[in-house]
Amino acid sequence: QFGSGWAWLVKEGNKLSVMKTPNAETPLTKAGVTPLLTIDVWEHAYYVDYRNARPKYIETFLSSLANWDFAAKNLG
Repeated sequence: QFGSGWAWLVKEGNKLSVMKTPNAETPLTKAGVTPLLTIDVWEHAYYVDYRNARPKYIETFLSSLANWDFAAKNLG
């Protein structure tokens, strides 16, 4: 995806999946979908600290910044 966007960990029924949304779209309005965790993957979110190393930004987010306890509570 080119441009702005978000990656979401969502619960759909009894399954987990990863969904991407552009710009300001959100899975909050989709029936049967519960967002658990999100990350801004547009360049402005990581460029100052990571330059062009988006994979390192995502790795750091998943290992050190994501609130997995919050996501687990919403998983239900």
